[in-house]
Amino acid sequence: MLTVDHIHTFYGEAHTLFDVSLEIQAAEVVALLGRNGAGKTTTIRSIMGLTPPRSGKILFKGENIAGLPPYEIANRGVGFVPDNRRIFPTLTVKRNLEIARKGNRGKGGWTLERIYDHFPKLKEIESRLGDVLSGGEQQMLTIARTLMGNPDLVLLDEPTEGLAPLMVREVMKIIRELKEKGETILLVEQNSTLALRVSQRAYILENGHQVFSGLAEELIQNRELRQKFLGV
Repeated sequence: MLTVDHIHTFYGEAHTLFDVSLEIQAAEVVALLGRNGAGKTTTIRSIMGLTPPRSGKILFKGENIAGLPPYEIANRGVGFVPDNRRIFPTLTVKRNLEIARKGNRGKGGWTLERIYDHFPKLKEIESRLGDVLSGGEQQMLTIARTLMGNPDLVLLDEPTEGLAPLMVREVMKIIRELKEKGETILLVEQNSTLALRVSQRAYILENGHQVFSGLAEELIQNRELRQKFLGV
């Protein structure tokens, strides 16, 4: 589904990603882990075209999308759930979802009715404006809105950041359900313990360099490795 091939990314003249590579297969959840400032969000932004890499390739379904504008990458089937949510505050929950509708991916596509089946809380609050939602409700809406675009790949950037423990459990439950439904997800998450529980494989970044690639279970079992690179 996605191959990030030896990319180097800069902010101005600041070199932030160094020769980073990763792969995601269809219907796979892959965790991208690391301490704050390790380069996780920059990797997501590089894939999405928000901070294009200066060198290297990003292949999505076999085509190099590196350097394309974000809207073209989105139109090709990459969905992005940003860490700052960015819902429309003056629109209702239902309208936030409706304006994101795009394609249907056949029988298994996401519709408003299917969204409400998987996110019953959003059905309950469909008439509320975005700016009165709690942080957890906003996060659910952001994920649901991205799914309404029927992406082939979902980039999830820090979905539990700033949420109360109860909402963290709810969001992770949603991610597990998406995994069971065969969604393809790249999950950037500061809470590595939670991320590894829902992922098949994982990568770790340290100061913009890739320092680990392997099975999530390998990291779960290797406490010394987690302490070295994740501080847990």
